[in-house]
Amino acid sequence: MTEADRALLIRCFEAAIAAADPKAALAAHLPEKPKGRTVVIGAGKGAAQVAQAFEDLWDGPLEGVIVTRYGYAAPCKQLKVLEAAHPVPDEAGLAATREVLAALEGLTEDDLVVALVTGGGSALLAAPPEGLELADEVALNEALLASGAPIGAMNAIRKQVSRVKGGRLAAAAAPARMVSLIVSDVPGDDPGEVASGPTVPTTVGRAAAMQAIRDYDITLPERIMAHLREAPEDAPDPAEPRFARNSVTVIASAARSLEAAAEVAEAAGVPSAILSDAIEGEAREVAKVHAAIAREVQAKDRPFAKPVMILSGGETTVTLRGKGRGGRNSEFLLSLALEIEGVAGIAALAADTDGIDGSEDNAGAFADGETVATMRAAGIDPSALLLGNDAYTAFEAVEALFEPGPTGTNVNDFRAILLR
Repeated sequence: MTEADRALLIRCFEAAIAAADPKAALAAHLPEKPKGRTVVIGAGKGAAQVAQAFEDLWDGPLEGVIVTRYGYAAPCKQLKVLEAAHPVPDEAGLAATREVLAALEGLTEDDLVVALVTGGGSALLAAPPEGLELADEVALNEALLASGAPIGAMNAIRKQVSRVKGGRLAAAAAPARMVSLIVSDVPGDDPGEVASGPTVPTTVGRAAAMQAIRDYDITLPERIMAHLREAPEDAPDPAEPRFARNSVTVIASAARSLEAAAEVAEAAGVPSAILSDAIEGEAREVAKVHAAIAREVQAKDRPFAKPVMILSGGETTVTLRGKGRGGRNSEFLLSLALEIEGVAGIAALAADTDGIDGSEDNAGAFADGETVATMRAAGIDPSALLLGNDAYTAFEAVEALFEPGPTGTNVNDFRAILLR
């Protein structure tokens, strides 16, 4: 991969991040000031940066609690920022969620609650329902993450095994008015799916959760299954009067970020094609489709003519088969690299827009038609590592990891394939 091609891929990624900049995204969506208090709560991997931007834009007193991932905090003057574990919850998340709930106590109709929600909030807001413990929520998350089920199926289950998800956090804020400002990291930008919708009441009930378990053959601990069968009630109904004054707005999304990346490519003289901002599926299988399109373009100039920058977003999944290191974007790219081996003129970047792919320190990686040969020359078997979900090790061996650090936002997967 030439330095020029790598630089263009990085500029496209940076443009995607800039398009989801919290301050710019918030400026047009500030709510009216209330007669009473303004309480700000938030959760997600980009929530602290959104909270910091909200403080800068808001002219008046604030109070509240924000929960973000370890290492993702941003300094706030009036809001308390707490850190917890992601993607599997921990005791810090349990304690932080208690503080979020405490911040919502004693509110009146004159008060305003601003909820700043970004991707990752589902794990960070740890609040098992009555009869279950943190260990049960941990076991649930681990089982869902290993299942390979799409985010909608996982969230249908999570919403029924929590005291805050599925709109329950909004219920805790009543009778205050709640304004939810959401940075979407889910395919289709359904705000009720971001962080399992803590402030967005849902019509998805236990029946949908049980159907998801059957559809995707998900094995859950018996304590979780017993709760799903016996829980006294579903998540709150969005038609309830206590939610009538609430509003929900998606302030940033993958769609706008991909459009910004396309503009950068075109300014560099490379036409762009956005396949979709809502691609789901097994990461290694999605990669095979992308690779097939890339090979078709290289060989026959269809469905796009060279040069072209092919862009896509969404949220792929990984079914854990081994105990390797990596995340869904690195796994996507390793599969892609195997499929384009020996094909000249292809340069690709796949990365998570929050700056961290899975649980490692990279956002993703780079690959081209020579990457697999380089891995083998370094004594690495890329096919074996892919089978063991160990894409991080593969790209680390050839110094092809992409490590921008936490970005302060999260609009999900970013994939760019440059064809010359």
